[in-house]
Amino acid sequence: MRRDLVLGIIASLLIHVGLWATSFWPDEPPPPPAIEAPPTIELMEMPELDLEPEEEEILESDEAAEVAEFAPPMQTDVPQLVSVDSFVQPVQPPPPQSLKPSAGAINIPTVRQTGLGKGVEIFDIRNLDQQPQPRFRVQPQYPFEMRRAGVEGEVLVEFIVDSSGEVRNPFIVRSSQRDFEQSAIQAVSKWKFRPGRKGGRNVNTRVQQLLSFTLQQD
Repeated sequence: MRRDLVLGIIASLLIHVGLWATSFWPDEPPPPPAIEAPPTIELMEMPELDLEPEEEEILESDEAAEVAEFAPPMQTDVPQLVSVDSFVQPVQPPPPQSLKPSAGAINIPTVRQTGLGKGVEIFDIRNLDQQPQPRFRVQPQYPFEMRRAGVEGEVLVEFIVDSSGEVRNPFIVRSSQRDFEQSAIQAVSKWKFRPGRKGGRNVNTRVQQLLSFTLQQD
């Protein structure tokens, strides 16, 4: 009986040893996957189509085709010589310096004109019962160029004081510098007077006035 027990123990050990050894053996590789056959594509032959060539439509025209006209290339503009006589008027020679009026100049009378019409009596101041009396007078402006140059002068102006006390027809009798004349005429033309009297009535009177231009005047 003891013999059977020993044999059983040995057999059990062998079984356990075998099971333990099999755990270290490598696993068998899995079988390769089955390769599927590629699908077969069946090609169908299409029937050939009978294609008829298209006929080109020809347009008939009763009129002849117009030939395109090509303009010649533009040429570079070349300046042309134009004679002066064609449209340019020759320049006239300038007037003498003495005849050229300055900017803003007025005409300065140099002859005696009454401006009162025909048949109007004008008295000399020495023949009056009462001489004209000034009511309003303005000083002539000193010309800028003459003041800057330090030039002084005087102008003698003659004019008529009419029966209303207005100044008529002032003109230059003489002057030391022509540049003072315009300023003198402009000033005298603005003067106002009480008219001269003769025989108890207002009369037209001829008057002369000397205007002096000095650097000390205001």
